[in-house]
Amino acid sequence: MRVLHVAAECHPLVKTGGLADVVGALPQAIAELGADVRLLLPGLPQIADALQEREDLYTLGPLFGAGRITLCRGLVPSQSVPLYMIDAPYLYRRRGGPYQDQDGTEWSDNLQRFALLGWIAAHVAAGELDPTWAADVVHAHDWHAGLACAYLKAQPGTRAKTVFTVHNLAFQGLFPAAEFGALGLPREMLQSQALEYHGKLSFLKAGLAYADRITTVSPTYATEIATHEFGCGMDGVIRHRGADVFGILNGVDPSVWNPQTDAHLPAHFSARSPAGKKRCKQALQSEMGLAEEPDAPLFALVSRLTHQKGVDLLLAALPALLERGAQFAVLGAGDPGLEELLSGASRARPKRMAVRIGYDEALAHRLIAGSDAVLVPSRFEPCGLTQLYGLRYGTLPVVRKTGGLADTVVDAVDSAAADVGTGFVFDGAAGPELEAAVLRAMRFYREPERWRSLMRRAMAQDFSWHEAARRTLTLYDALLGVPREALAPHKPSPALA
Repeated sequence: MRVLHVAAECHPLVKTGGLADVVGALPQAIAELGADVRLLLPGLPQIADALQEREDLYTLGPLFGAGRITLCRGLVPSQSVPLYMIDAPYLYRRRGGPYQDQDGTEWSDNLQRFALLGWIAAHVAAGELDPTWAADVVHAHDWHAGLACAYLKAQPGTRAKTVFTVHNLAFQGLFPAAEFGALGLPREMLQSQALEYHGKLSFLKAGLAYADRITTVSPTYATEIATHEFGCGMDGVIRHRGADVFGILNGVDPSVWNPQTDAHLPAHFSARSPAGKKRCKQALQSEMGLAEEPDAPLFALVSRLTHQKGVDLLLAALPALLERGAQFAVLGAGDPGLEELLSGASRARPKRMAVRIGYDEALAHRLIAGSDAVLVPSRFEPCGLTQLYGLRYGTLPVVRKTGGLADTVVDAVDSAAADVGTGFVFDGAAGPELEAAVLRAMRFYREPERWRSLMRRAMAQDFSWHEAARRTLTLYDALLGVPREALAPHKPSPALA
């Protein structure tokens, strides 16, 4: 089976969020199960600079406002699967991020930049740009790749099936409807059943409307986005697709997130040998300027600092929690108002609250390893990877019951469920509810044997990419009519850490 994954970013080359982690791991995991997998990425500077054994396959004339366009094939050190790269310097070789300039402003030509990604994907899949290879399945990730599904649908005689994964329904790739003509798609695709969305174009909707199957990154999120509360205006489209929508839980790459081998840590540890975690905590307290108190419960927040991520819930709960002796270490960037409020809290209580604005991958690893618990108080969360990293490192998650957080964390309570708990779960998106969950975690923390039992159970959870890859391959097989077991609800199986 030949599979083409299409995305705008890929860890560790380019990363703005969890999408990159998925694209960096899932294609390789599927290849390990026997599929012939390729990855298509835009020629952003970090990707172009990393490409090795480059072979130029096809040169095209100007498309979507670009000058020279060359489709290349090669390898990058972080990927075991071959990489197709679109070398279009005018569209992709620029300073800033994949979607925004250095000031955080959306690139004015994002329509052209990601239309080209979808157009190239469709023609690679059809075998028109690489004469040695064509795809059986095209797997497009998020709105940036959504047009691949539309271009394939518009291509007469195409045989490739399409899967579109929604990583976050809130990001929809909206552009003026007046620019539809630049896409080169049939006029009938500019209608409410297709790309048109409240007088605009939506690249996300192109994937939702034209993909043969739709997946989300957790089972609960697949259910939630069919509701008005979580559907971001697309819930009607999701309900219309009905049985074509599947939830497949993300995984964790053990070669990147492993407390026994993580090169970013000052000490290594495991469920059987946890002593190194104490050294990680001491080093983190020192690095962040916190009081070096081994018995103080230390909570981490590693996140985009936005309303969606529930950062305001933490701000509401902070005064009471700091008074109770908790410490907090925050890493992230986002809304300037939230950044300033967090920084202000840190300036007021520097020994109990530390904040780093920005993103630092190595520091993120040290925060997860050195903290006692990790906060993920999101209003909605398609999957969430931070809580999975926390489980793997024995850093117990405190999460809101939504999306993938609900699928991956079992609440520890003083009842029969106490012997299956792996973290602390709260329901409502409100500061008092988060505060109560953190206080409950602190009560458990003050009982060392009970806390260690929770840590061991958390570290025994297996959220590997192998399971996500197996379920994804099952979906491909069903699309192509290949007999294989039916998809069943995801149930993580314990594996000794």
